[in-house]
Amino acid sequence: EAKDYHLSVGFLGIPILFPTLTDIGRSDLAYRLIQNTTYPSWGYSIEQGATTIWERWNSYNKDTGFGDVKMNSFNHYALGACGEWMFRSMLGIESDGAGFKKIIMKPELPALSGVEGGEGITWAKGHHDTIHGRIASEWKVDGDTFRWAITIPANTTATVYMPASDVASITEGGQAIEEANGVTFLRMENGRAVLSVGSGRYEFVDSGH
Repeated sequence: EAKDYHLSVGFLGIPILFPTLTDIGRSDLAYRLIQNTTYPSWGYSIEQGATTIWERWNSYNKDTGFGDVKMNSFNHYALGACGEWMFRSMLGIESDGAGFKKIIMKPELPALSGVEGGEGITWAKGHHDTIHGRIASEWKVDGDTFRWAITIPANTTATVYMPASDVASITEGGQAIEEANGVTFLRMENGRAVLSVGSGRYEFVDSGH
């Protein structure tokens, strides 16, 4: 907040900053950081023409050109560690133990967690290819409706944390949860319905937000 919601960490801070914000229930701040377009931010680099992650936020800018060549890589992972957060928290894909034999699906949603003005990212789509097959996650927030399609590979199981105020407001494939094939309701936990699912593709919808 003191930095006007801009980054003030370097290589060592980026990998732990976003997961820590999520752990303390402030994923809204992570989303705000990742959507900034003013210096220093990923968006600022993109505004200067970036198509890769740079070593510095201002390795190049349109006004002054290239930075000092002694420390000016244009393909540098360290500041790109936000990508891990995008898979684990934005898409919600996480291994429950080693090797993705058991999976946790738990997306963080900006439009439901307090992004200023309710604006920003309203959908996400991606996948992770594991030794067991592809895990996919695709969600969209449209007004009060949250839609989430997931794919769980063969011979695996997943614990799914579906954002919802009540399990009764959730459907899968157009059916109530208690009637959906391969889905078992476990409990409500912190504004989410916790479900156990087997392999397959599922299309969850909650209209209760």
